Amino acid sequence: MSDFPTLQTQRLQLREITAADAPALLAIHGDAQAMRWFGNEPLTELQQAEKLVDVFAAWRKLPNPGVRWGIALHDSDALIGSCGIFKWNRGWRCCTLGYELAQHAWGQGYMHEALTAALDWGFEHMALNRIEAQVHPDNAASLKSVEKLGFVLEGRIRQAGFWLGQYHDLLQYGLLRSDYPRPTP
Repeated sequence: MSDFPTLQTQRLQLREITAADAPALLAIHGDAQAMRWFGNEPLTELQQAEKLVDVFAAWRKLPNPGVRWGIALHDSDALIGSCGIFKWNRGWRCCTLGYELAQHAWGQGYMHEALTAALDWGFEHMALNRIEAQVHPDNAASLKSVEKLGFVLEGRIRQAGFWLGQYHDLLQYGLLRSDYPRPTP
């Protein structure tokens, strides 16, 4: 996974997140309403967003690597969100899915389009058999997204997350290659 895998969809480009994206990441990750289910405290300073760019880049160098794509519209290079697959367990052929989207881009199907491309890439290029997602039980939009992609609810992980000063239960979802509803080419 040395070269960054840029992906194209009908409306989107999934590309590497660079230092120039830090202001956009701050706008997205600093929006407390948009980030209430993300699992981290909202960002408050540009320096935190710059560090997040470095964190996402470092994922590719971990023993269990991952990829985080910046999501931008084809006609603009401005970030509207990001998505990625990480915590790659090569031996088990599984990883975890994560994503977020700026509020102004909600409800337009962008995340479904981006996640479909990311899942396709993961199953094909990482030889994955399983992709996991943990979703807050009150995050209706995210629950709808993962279920539409074919993820199956496997259970509740009690107090698995801690952010905004409290513990949060998460719902565990799994998507197996054999269950993935993508048409074969």
